[in-house]
Amino acid sequence: MIIKIDGKECTCEKGEFLLTVARRNGILIPTLCHHDSQEEDMGACRLCIVEVNDRGRKSVVVSCVYPVNGEIEVETNSDRIVRERRMILELLAKRAPESSVIKEMCSFYEVPEIERFVKVDGEKCIVCGLCARACSSLSVGAISTVNRGITKMISTPYGDPSSVCIGCGACAKVCPTDAIEVKEDYYTRTIWGKTFDLVHCARCGAVIGTREQIEEAASRSGNEPETLCDNCRKERMAKVMADTFGFDV
Repeated sequence: MIIKIDGKECTCEKGEFLLTVARRNGILIPTLCHHDSQEEDMGACRLCIVEVNDRGRKSVVVSCVYPVNGEIEVETNSDRIVRERRMILELLAKRAPESSVIKEMCSFYEVPEIERFVKVDGEKCIVCGLCARACSSLSVGAISTVNRGITKMISTPYGDPSSVCIGCGACAKVCPTDAIEVKEDYYTRTIWGKTFDLVHCARCGAVIGTREQIEEAASRSGNEPETLCDNCRKERMAKVMADTFGFDV
C-alpha cells in the first residue's frame, strides 16, 4: 500500500501505525510517550498528532495509534497541526515545568506563554505511564498510576518503598522527561526511596546491576546469577569460539 506523508510516497502494510511508517521513511513526528521497548502505544502525550486527508475528509489523529487502512495523505506540520501541537506543549509545560526536554521542545516550536494555565510546581512528570508499562513488561510491576484527574500520578503502593522493586532502573531509562530520580555510586543505587547494593563484574569490576535484579534475571532464565558484564561475557565467548574452532570471531 502507498500513502503520502508530507508529499513523500511511503510503502506500508495495512494496519501499520502511522508513526512507524513515518519514522521508517525518515519523517520526524515529535513524541514523548513512545518507546521502542514497548510493543503498544497509548497516545498519552498527544504530541504525535498529524492531519490525515482520507478521500477529501481531513481529520487530526494521534499517529502512534492510528492504523493505516487506505491510501491517505498526511501532513505532519500543517498550520492546524502546529497550532494544536503548541497548545499541547504549553499544557505539558505547565504540568511539568521543571522538564528541560519540554522546555527545549517549547522553544523549538515557539510556544507562547498562556497565563490562564496553572503550573504544577517542581514537576517533571507528564504522567504518560511509560515507566509503569516498562516496569510491568520488563520488570516486576513495582509502580503504577494512582488516583485520577488532577491528582493522578506515578507511585509505588501507598507511596512507600516497594517490597517487589528490584532497582533495575528500567522505569528511569524510558522516562521521556527525566522525572524519576536515581542516585548511584560505585556501591549502591537508590530509586523510589529504596537503596540497593550493586554487583560488579568479577573480571573488570564494572557494575552489572543490583543483586535483586541479577537474581530476578537468573530466575527467569533458569541459569545461575551472572558474574560478568556484557563486554566480558562477549570476550569470554570469543575466546571459547577461538579455542574450539581455531579462529578469531
